[in-house]
This record gives sequence, C-alpha cells and structure tokens, in this order.
Amino acid sequence: MQLGLKASTNKTQIDDRLQYQPDVFEFHLEDTDFTTTGWQHLIKMVSYVSDQVPHLVFHHPMKWHDQRCELYTNPTINPALHDFVMQSSIKLIKLAQDVDGYALIHGAYKNNLPKIVTNWSTVAKAQDVVFERMAQLRDIAPDNVVFENGTSPVYAYGDVEFENRIIAANLPLAYDVSHTFISLHGNNDALIESLQHLKSQIKHYHLVDSMGQHHDSLTLGKGLIDWRRVLDELNPQASRIYEINLTDQQHCQEMLASHDYLLSLQK
Repeated sequence: MQLGLKASTNKTQIDDRLQYQPDVFEFHLEDTDFTTTGWQHLIKMVSYVSDQVPHLVFHHPMKWHDQRCELYTNPTINPALHDFVMQSSIKLIKLAQDVDGYALIHGAYKNNLPKIVTNWSTVAKAQDVVFERMAQLRDIAPDNVVFENGTSPVYAYGDVEFENRIIAANLPLAYDVSHTFISLHGNNDALIESLQHLKSQIKHYHLVDSMGQHHDSLTLGKGLIDWRRVLDELNPQASRIYEINLTDQQHCQEMLASHDYLLSLQK
C-alpha cells in the first residue's frame, strides 16, 4: 500500500517524513515560497526530495497575504489576488512538469457565499469562471496538474449533475475524501457513489477522516468515514497522501497512524 506524506519546505519536517521512505511526497506551499528567496529554497528542497521519493505533488498556497486563494477571484475586484493565484498556479504547473509530478490547485475552498456573490453575483457564474480557468491551466500540462474539491458550492464533489459537468470537461482530479464527506453531511453511501462516479479521472487522493460536519482533518479511524468501503473504490493508478492535522508539525505520527489503520483493514 502506498505511503504518502506531506510537509512544508522546512527541512526538519522533510527529514522527518523521508525517514519513513514514502512513495509520495506532497509539498504544502505558502505564498512566501513564491518570493525569490522562497522559490530558491523550494527548488533546493525539490531536488533533495526527488532523489529519495518517486512521486512529488505541489499543493498551491491556500492564502496570499491572508486572503484565500480562490480560483474564482474577480480581477476587476481584487486584481492583485487574481494575478497571484493565476501566475503562481502556472509557475507551479511548470515545476511539476519538470519533475513529472503534480501541481495541485483548489477549484474552490470553503463555503463563503458573501465572498462568492461579491465576486460574481451568483454561484453559477463563479462556477463558469472556475471551469474556464481550470481548462486553461490543464492545457499547460494535462499530465501534471490536478484540481481538488473543497466544501464550497463553487467546486465540490457529491452532486451527480455537477460531477457530470466535471467529467464532460475532462478535468484531472484530486479527491479529498473528507471534503466530499462534509459536503454530503456525513453520508457514506453518497460518498461511495461519488468515488465510483469520478474514479477514472482521479489522479491523486487526500485521505483524511472527518465527523462529516466541518473541516476537522482527523486521523483515519477517528471519524465516521467507512474506510473499508472507501479502500475498495480508490483508483489504483492514483497517488495518495494522508492529510491529517498534526499535534507537532515536526513529527508525522498521525499520518503514520492513519497508514497503519488502513493496513489493519486489509488483514
């Protein structure tokens, strides 16, 4: 079973993860990694990790100057944020292409209806903008970018009609299991249906447990997700990591405990 671990560009965190010889390593990036100094350090760490791990993923920054990096950002309302989101995404995709990895871009993050309508007046318009931008980014390097679901109505999994639109758009997907579970209010049957529906387009998974009400990022086995059923529906060609809240960022014990939990289900 694949072991996928995640860390920032901090070398102490990276060395902690590398001692367990992961099959997949995901860099959790921040806006400071896109400064001149930050990018130089990232490239150094990418070289360091790629010598030891066969598959790399680069998670686009969640925030820029404390503003959520929403792909639907309207350039006429917030041009600086829009420019950072798009330019950093393109830069990250090209880096992923260089190392044959994935740049992971969020289609949307949290449910913030006032922000959505401030940008585009309706959720449907914001969705149209996001699909247009995802297609633009995909076309740069179709094999080196994946788009992750959030709990925002702009880009979430779990609704069959919306998933049909994703399939028709031929988007390469990252699938956060907990985000879908939360969007579906803790419904395991609906989660399994979604996993089955999108399976062939999923290239990367975030495995993380949840109670199904809000973003809680629990160790696997500590929430309500039926992991025995989920395991049977994962695309075997896709990569995966454990994206778990850590007590100490320097030690990935909760990720390792999650891996042990999945292994125990296979016995």
